[in-house]
Amino acid sequence: MRTVRHRDATEGRDLPALLWRPGPGHRMISSAVLGGGIGERSWVLNAQVAHGYTRRDPEAHLAEIAAAAGASGPGVGMMTATDVLSTRALAHDGGAQALVTAGTGVHGWAATDGTEAATYDASDARPEGAAPDGPGAPYCPEPPYRPGTINILVALPVPLSDAALVNSVMTATEAKVQALLEYGLDASGTPTDAVCVAARVPRPGAPVEEFAGPRSLWGARLARAVYEATLRALIQERGGSGKEAAALPWQGQAPIRRSRPAPSPSRTSAPQTASSSTIGSVQPSVTWCTAPSANGPTAASR
Repeated sequence: MRTVRHRDATEGRDLPALLWRPGPGHRMISSAVLGGGIGERSWVLNAQVAHGYTRRDPEAHLAEIAAAAGASGPGVGMMTATDVLSTRALAHDGGAQALVTAGTGVHGWAATDGTEAATYDASDARPEGAAPDGPGAPYCPEPPYRPGTINILVALPVPLSDAALVNSVMTATEAKVQALLEYGLDASGTPTDAVCVAARVPRPGAPVEEFAGPRSLWGARLARAVYEATLRALIQERGGSGKEAAALPWQGQAPIRRSRPAPSPSRTSAPQTASSSTIGSVQPSVTWCTAPSANGPTAASR
């Protein structure tokens, strides 16, 4: 993965974007505004835009950024107003990799009674010590300065069936929510979260993974990778020490919060080989992010 720059018309400054070009042979499922759905894709873009983004054609805008960076063919484009360089985090588990950028200034629960607004962090809206809006008035924060988007990119070195692709998105989302709760945020996400899962294109006669639930082989690996990457991204965005970021439950250390069950302590590893789809400084069979500067699952496990 590499960092590219694009000119933002709203604020008149250059902003970064993360571009992953794994090459041909990948099938992706995504909720992204550009390239969403299921299909073969050759690149993924996670572009930072201005907080006051005003364009009404985000799909075309993302395609422009990708083309200017040299990406061609069909791809996936996500956007966020959070700093994609300072809030990104990578994690891997047994060949599954996850890259997450986190912006949680606006967060809340998916199901509400229709009157509950998204939660704004007071620290984002008012300087410390500032007076409320009148004597005895409840504190009503202004729109926060931090944006609210969590973008998740996952890569798996195996082909998945259509049903398993859909299930992989469910598993990734469950792992994201677990990380939010472990960190201490009473929320299921933000209103604009996006996800993309990339898997290999099935080859004729070759086996295809039919399951991606959290107790299947690849679903479990995906879940642990997304959980870890999300937790690290939250710590980078909202604060926390490197020691906290390393205190992951299956590593024999205490989680940040103990109020919820931890992932399985059995961290599965497999022989690792480098490939052309590298996205990280570590080199499992699917890897990606270099800093710029005998399955047998049951149906119940799907």
